[in-house]
Amino acid sequence: MTYRKINGIPVWGDPQQNAVDQILNCARQADAAALMADHHLGYAVPIGGVVAYADKISPSGVGYDIACGNKAVRLDVPATEVKARIGPIMDDIWRTLSFGMGLKNDERVDHALFDDPAWQIPIARQNKQLAQEQLGTIGSGNHYVDIFEDEQGRIWIGVHFGSRGLGHRLATHFIKAGGGKDGINVDPVLLDVDSALGAEYLACMHLAGRYAYAGRDWVAQRVAEMMGASIVEEVHNHHNFAWREEHNGQGLWVVRKGATPAFPGQLSFVGGSMGNISVILQGVDSEDSRTALYSTVHGAGRVMSRTQAAGRSRWKKGQQIVIKEGEISREMMFDWVQKVGVELRGAGTDESPHCYKRLPEVLAYHEGTVRIAHTLRPLGVAMAGPDVSDPYKD
Repeated sequence: MTYRKINGIPVWGDPQQNAVDQILNCARQADAAALMADHHLGYAVPIGGVVAYADKISPSGVGYDIACGNKAVRLDVPATEVKARIGPIMDDIWRTLSFGMGLKNDERVDHALFDDPAWQIPIARQNKQLAQEQLGTIGSGNHYVDIFEDEQGRIWIGVHFGSRGLGHRLATHFIKAGGGKDGINVDPVLLDVDSALGAEYLACMHLAGRYAYAGRDWVAQRVAEMMGASIVEEVHNHHNFAWREEHNGQGLWVVRKGATPAFPGQLSFVGGSMGNISVILQGVDSEDSRTALYSTVHGAGRVMSRTQAAGRSRWKKGQQIVIKEGEISREMMFDWVQKVGVELRGAGTDESPHCYKRLPEVLAYHEGTVRIAHTLRPLGVAMAGPDVSDPYKD
């Protein structure tokens, strides 16, 4: 057994009491719950939380960045060639793609998903133009575009982001319509799946899911084109979403917030930090994996809050005014990534490797539920810079 039970709820990793308190509160109205090893405090439901319901769905459980997730693609370009020009490659990525809060894509992306009938739902229709303008933008916070080399010397692109402003506005609408409050220590909003509001939320959630997939598809393909390469393998998964699944003979809506589906044989891409490995995982069938509702981590998990790392500042007339200094300087961050050979573009100190657990240590807690199919070492990392914030990050 690689987990401990706290008041009947399986908890992987070193328990963080505030996140444990949140999952215990969620479990009061759930049919099953679990907490992954990368868990930390979230809005109403902890990041790393898995909560399942027979006939309800939770907009606050899925979260504000509906369908946030990861995509990794393997390319046919030689690693030696990429490493020899990693600087110019990262420059191209940084110039071409849109990193930051509320940005539009300079390259308008036409996609069949914009013909989906779910856009007729009023809240979706109100935000369709925003969604069209933002498709293919990455956002900020912990969202990224990375270049990796695996253990066989092959090149991968990894991307992490979700449904951007569309998902945030959909979530805000349904949380409010369901009588919920925006906050940390609040009960999760629950909607009956057979109600009109529940049905609308599910339709909008799936729409945001298709939107997030389309955005990650476009970014991965665009970067491959910039590198003059073709995609030969893809691994793609949400980690802020809800699925209808069967567990122990019971049909359940399984809400994963910062948790990755890991059914037997299923592949998933899980990122570490900018200065640590990432992995391609494959789900394994075991008693522990069934207890986890076939779920695993979505990342390494934070050990330092954003404010603790970067401090607090505000902007006035275009100038940044520091209110409180953070514990991590840019010199500390760059020293770490340079030592491990990472070409970095952008990024705030709240995303420094100092802020995260080491992914191998986190994965060790889930031994027997997943296996590492590929280990990915970062060569280049691009994230929004320290001068932006983003309400859409997970």
